[in-house]
Amino acid sequence: MFKQLRIRHKLVISYSIVLILSIFLGSSFIYFFVRDKLTAGLESELNNTTTTILNMVKTAAAVSIKNHLRAVAEKNLEIIRYFYNQSQNGAMTASAAQAMATQILLSQTIGDSGYIYCIDSQGKVTVHPQTPLINTNVADFAFVREQLSRKSGYIEYDWKNPGESQFRPKALYMVYFEPWDWIVSASTYRNEFNSLVNVGDFEKSVLQPRFGKTGYSFVIDGNGKILIHPILKGVNLFKAKDLPDQYLKEMQQRKSGKIIYPWKNPGEYTARSKLVIFNHIPEYDWIVASSSYLDEFYAPMRTVRNLIIATTLVTFLLVLPISFKIGASITNPLQKLTHHFDRMIAGDFSSRMVISSNDEVGQLAAYYNRFADKIEHYRDNLEKQMDQRREIEEALRASEARYRLVMEAAPDPIVVYDMNGLVTYFNPAFTRTFGYELADCLGKKMDHFVPPENWEETHRMISAVIANETLSSIPTRRYTKSGTTVEVTVSGATYRNRNGELDGSVIILRDVTQSRKLEKQMMEIGDQVRRRIGQDLHDDLCPHLIGIQGLSTVLTENLREVASPSLALAEKVVELNQSAIEKSRRLARGLCPVHLVAHGLFVALVDIARHTEAVFDLVCRVKGDEQVVVADNTVATHLYYIAQEAVQNAVKHSDASRIEISLTEDESRIYLSISDNGHGLPRHLESSGIGLQIMQYRANIIGAVFKIVSPPDAGTTIHVSLGVPGKE
Repeated sequence: MFKQLRIRHKLVISYSIVLILSIFLGSSFIYFFVRDKLTAGLESELNNTTTTILNMVKTAAAVSIKNHLRAVAEKNLEIIRYFYNQSQNGAMTASAAQAMATQILLSQTIGDSGYIYCIDSQGKVTVHPQTPLINTNVADFAFVREQLSRKSGYIEYDWKNPGESQFRPKALYMVYFEPWDWIVSASTYRNEFNSLVNVGDFEKSVLQPRFGKTGYSFVIDGNGKILIHPILKGVNLFKAKDLPDQYLKEMQQRKSGKIIYPWKNPGEYTARSKLVIFNHIPEYDWIVASSSYLDEFYAPMRTVRNLIIATTLVTFLLVLPISFKIGASITNPLQKLTHHFDRMIAGDFSSRMVISSNDEVGQLAAYYNRFADKIEHYRDNLEKQMDQRREIEEALRASEARYRLVMEAAPDPIVVYDMNGLVTYFNPAFTRTFGYELADCLGKKMDHFVPPENWEETHRMISAVIANETLSSIPTRRYTKSGTTVEVTVSGATYRNRNGELDGSVIILRDVTQSRKLEKQMMEIGDQVRRRIGQDLHDDLCPHLIGIQGLSTVLTENLREVASPSLALAEKVVELNQSAIEKSRRLARGLCPVHLVAHGLFVALVDIARHTEAVFDLVCRVKGDEQVVVADNTVATHLYYIAQEAVQNAVKHSDASRIEISLTEDESRIYLSISDNGHGLPRHLESSGIGLQIMQYRANIIGAVFKIVSPPDAGTTIHVSLGVPGKE
């Protein structure tokens, strides 16, 4: 709903809400802060006053009790002195005088159970209302020892009469009558002090403090009787029918603290909330309290509240027309701007805003004018560019048609992928070669026409294409739709879109099956010629040289017998002829390594290892199964040359100190591997080395899988595996 309002209404509502919330939050903070401060001040004042009155009442009551006991003790001292004087004048005997004085002392009570007793300076009881205690020495008691040392003054102590279960606090005032050696003590229990205290002595002091207009202090005893109060003095709240007593009961139960309750004094019409801070005097079971009505202390807060409300209303009345005025200054130009935009949408780019101010609205009008100028300029340029674009698009369509005709007419299969490896196009030659239809493969990946053993090299080619490298006639194999394998070479490169970003790749797959067959036939012919030459060297030239060696040896022996000077020349001829025999044998073994050795591929590999160790001074070992038989001499020859080329590469490029050749066989395949501990195959050599290409070519000729593993600085391993005829 707020979104549907006009801007001026939104401004009024927003300003009003922000203003009211700001005033409300600020005023609430001030209100509650001031109220808390007033409450804290009131509680502090009441608490301090209650504490002061409590101490004053305690002091006044204690003084009143002390004076009362002193008056009783001194009055009885006068009585004792009177009878003593009578005995001195002869009016009665000393024992009679003491008996009369004792009778008068014991006839008096102080409070409810207080009494008068006398002890001598040795601690022996001479006068006491409890007859069993007469003549008993009580000097063991601490307060008695204090009496014996002081003999006059005020003492507070604990005492338990015979038959009582626990001690009770007690106080006495004593005077000393030396002629009879009597310490006269007026004593009473402290829980009976309240009956001895004259509240009039401190009533005026309790009622004097005022809190607000009608706040006051008061004193109540444990029976609910109000001892000091400006109005209800002498009233027992527990017995009064028209006055509530539940708050007094709570005060009696808690003894000290604060409480807020409603209270209506006589003559008032309604009850008002009252805050009372109270404390307890256990000696008299009195509660001293200071109270104040909260409405009297919070009266300034009502004034603050009314002032805040009035300020809010006045501010709102001022904000309302100002907000409408500000809103109109914004919305009117916006309406005009909207009208100009409508004209621009209709195609009229000539309308402009009138700039009447330098504020944001004026800046917006100026911006609109500049915008309209640029739009008009862009429109003219756009029309020109659209004309040029149409011409370019027509040229592109013609160019794409020509390129498509070229691709359609190309004899080699061509497939176009996007950057996700999905087919976007392939030409009819692709369908003719592999049997796949474009409609079935469009938008899909061609993973199914890659043989499993060729996936590793395919991944390398994909990585090279993604890295924007160009592929050039890389040999591999692919499946046709019928499942047959086709020997191909892969060439390709990436292409970019109009923004210069990589958009896909174009891959050309050339079917080299027939050329591979021709090459294989040529290589087999070459191998046959090479074996024939090797055979001729071995079977013809070598025996001929051996015959010459025999004749030369006989000639040398004859010359030695006649001591001919030509002996040295004859021995040299024998030595050179022997060297020629060895070279002929090595040439024959090189031209026909497996066939000539006649012991199989494993022994030929051992010969490579032995020759490598002898020539290059490194460790070269052969391991595996000596019983591996490669029946096809052509296959054995290619494996031999692959091993020989791999060993030579390791010697030349890897800086290895150890080379290991392995030949093994399982139920269906033969495995040949050549590994070294050198620094790994260089990147450039891995991709374009002549020796590696020759090895891969030989592997392809015999239908073997060729694989190179060369981690950086971890040596190189060349794996060759091929199926055993009849076991695959």
